[in-house]
Amino acid sequence: IDSFAETEKLATPRNDGLYLVPAFGGLFAPHWRSDARACMVGMTATHHKGHICRAALEATAYQTREVFDAIYADSKVQLTSLKVDGGGTANALLMQFQADMIGVDVVKPVVQETTAMGACFAAGLAVGVWKDIDEVRELWAVSKTYTPKMSEDERATNWVGWQKAVTKSLGWVEDDDEDGDEDEFYDADVADEGASKRGLSVGVGDKDTDAIKGGFGTGGVLLMCATSFAVGWLLSGTKRR
Repeated sequence: IDSFAETEKLATPRNDGLYLVPAFGGLFAPHWRSDARACMVGMTATHHKGHICRAALEATAYQTREVFDAIYADSKVQLTSLKVDGGGTANALLMQFQADMIGVDVVKPVVQETTAMGACFAAGLAVGVWKDIDEVRELWAVSKTYTPKMSEDERATNWVGWQKAVTKSLGWVEDDDEDGDEDEFYDADVADEGASKRGLSVGVGDKDTDAIKGGFGTGGVLLMCATSFAVGWLLSGTKRR
């Protein structure tokens, strides 16, 4: 793979049970598990690089859903859409899968580099190019909106598989006694409540829930939080001559 754009063509239509947990430096929000490490689970002899590519892309969407659920658990605010930006928005497969997994619309802007655009807006406001925030707000425009299309059965299968995969990434580092302990701020029931209100499946049951508990810190929405790790690893590790 030479570019991110190639991943959309290379990825298989479904993951066929293969999951990649990109915990290369631990799991961050909402788990906060420094003892976690990256892993690929569910592999069989029939899987190939297309499945690995698919798993790397899907990891982004799964981790975003985790944060989506964490936001509800912390604030009781039910988000109704997700505005995205950055290079990942060029991948239609990823954007559609993201909408399918969080159960709300994913809104892609005309200008993908929102951070750079925001810096320009701030500078322009400072020197009088625009008179106020309202004028700047009118410059933002939607390129495309992705609406959820996946069946509930398929969504539930994907989500349960991801949660099981996360349990396999835990407990690889034992530097401190506190590593791997459950965080007192996590409330799985409240997180599931937020997902249920969006009409989504909520978990893998009591047997596996304890193994995936972590902390729900506040700190903002981590949009596309796995892309830099998962896809970066994919680009560097699976390139063929």
